[in-house]
Formats: sequence, C-alpha cells, structure tokens
Amino acid sequence: MEAVCLPRLPRVAVCGGTHGNELSGVYLVRELMKAKKEALKDEEEEKPVSVVMVLANPKAVQKCRRYIDTDLNRCFTHANLNRALSERPPYEMIRSRNLNALLGPKGSHEAVDLVCDLHNTTANMGLCFITYSDCDWICMHIFRHLQMQMPDTPMRYIHFDIPDKESYSLDSVGKHGFAMEIGPQPHGVVRSNIYTAMKLGVQHMLDWIHFFNSGTVFEGGFVEVFTMVKNIDYPRDSETRNITAAIHPQLQDRDFCLLHPDDPLFQTFSGETLRYKGKEPLYPFFINECAYYEKGIALSLARKRHVMIPAIQVQTEQEQQADEHCFTSEEEE
Repeated sequence: MEAVCLPRLPRVAVCGGTHGNELSGVYLVRELMKAKKEALKDEEEEKPVSVVMVLANPKAVQKCRRYIDTDLNRCFTHANLNRALSERPPYEMIRSRNLNALLGPKGSHEAVDLVCDLHNTTANMGLCFITYSDCDWICMHIFRHLQMQMPDTPMRYIHFDIPDKESYSLDSVGKHGFAMEIGPQPHGVVRSNIYTAMKLGVQHMLDWIHFFNSGTVFEGGFVEVFTMVKNIDYPRDSETRNITAAIHPQLQDRDFCLLHPDDPLFQTFSGETLRYKGKEPLYPFFINECAYYEKGIALSLARKRHVMIPAIQVQTEQEQQADEHCFTSEEEE
C-alpha cells in the first residue's frame, strides 16, 4: 500500500500551564523558552520548524491554581470564541481569545500545524495522548514513535468520541493537536520522573516532526486506542449532594486494568463495598483524579481496540500548493 501524503508541519506550539497547578508543563515550557533565548543569543541558524512555547494561563500559574474563573481547557469551541463577551467576562474567556489569535484562528489555514498541550493528572495513568480523533494519522504516528523511543514508559492513546460535538480544548485550535497527559503527580507539585518523561516525550515529538518534514516515510501498523464510553460519578447523598464513598482500595491506582462486572468500585465511608454494575468489562482511567471532583467524575471507562494506521510521508511542494489552493477556494465560497 502506498504511503498517504500529508502537508508539512512547519509551525508547532508547545503549551503548558493551561491548568496553572499542573507543574511539569509549566516548568518545561519555561525551560524551553530559556533554551530558545540562549540559542538566539548564539545566533543559531533558523530551523525549518518554528516552535512557539506558550504559558497558556499565566494568572493561574502565578497563583498555582487550576484556573482563575473557569476551566480554560473548556473554552475553545467556536461558540465560546465568537460570542459577545459580558461586561465582566471570566479571565479564561478573554485568555482563550488571545490564544486563538496567537495559534489560530481555529479551523483556519493560518492556524499552527500542531498543538501539543501539556497536562498532569493525579491518576496513575503513565503518559497518555488525549485526542478527539481516531484517524488523525499525524498524532497517531507521533504517539507510535514515542512508544518505540520510550519503551519503559507506560503509554496509552485515549480517544474522546463526541459525535456531532465540537472539541472544547486548547489543542483543537491547531490543524492537528493532542494533550500529553502524564501522571501520577499531585497538583501544585513537580516530580522529577514525571517532568523527565514529559521532556523526553516533547523532544521525541519534535524529532519526529523534523524527520517527517525531511521526507522520512513512516510505515503503517496498529495503534492500541482507548475510546471513552462514559464517566462514573461518586455515590452522593440525595439531599446534600456530598459524596458518600471513595474509590475502592482494590481499584485505586489500577488505571487501564480491566474492570469486570461485579468488581469492587467504591467503598462507602461506613465501610460497605459497592460493585461495578456495568454489563461489559471496560478499562478505567482518570481514577480518583483530584480536579474532577468538581466535575462529578470519579473515573472514566473506555473500550480498547486496535486501529490500523497507514504509512505516511510529507507532500511534495506541488501537492501542498494544490491543497492550499483548494482550501482557499473553499473559504471564499
């Protein structure tokens, strides 16, 4: 089978601090900014890939909080980006428009080619790519490359399947994009092993982009994909809405270990075991994620499947010019 030809990726954004207390991305972006500044001082030759580093939510980073007024990573739908702002809009609504102007506009030809948004989770998830597509060959090949380069790091590809709904996250502003989510790491804390895994992941991603833009052909193959099925909330008191149970000890920290019907799910504060009542075995992830208490999510459940991805290579200049002409014509219509 011939390789699928895809456009070059000359403009890449690496974002950290979308949630201001997820510190691996904050410190890595700062380090990358510092390295870029030093390289400019040394009058290094301009590289074929332009990489912009962004601290996405600087006010939240300064206060070491997830957000100031509202979750920035839920602000990037076209409706949110284009609706009239109130007299005193939430800080993150203003910030999302600034980021859309810097990296987008979303859905346009001017948008950056790839957005990698860096996140930490308190859950025991290893290194995960989170995307809204199971057929973005660029993201899936980058993931596969990281798997090969970092064989000792547990790695999963998570697909949020939201038919007929638009992605609301920062990475959706780029032509391609994904969140790189790594844990476990407490919020407001940086652990060197988690930081190092993220740093290596970003370095290997940038290496892959260089190889791709230089004409390397990447062979196809299978990628294991975890497609989210549903979220499960904690048991709650019907009157106060306070939670009445915690994740069961036998489930805690067992992200991506198959959960079977009747397996222990929660343990009530009085000591009772509550069991999983689903009809099929599914894979739990984001188990007991600290930031999701406010969202009413105790864990998410996914089905695992294998997706065949094709071989890919970069387009020729003539092919890319033809694609750009078609894109421009569609916009004018």
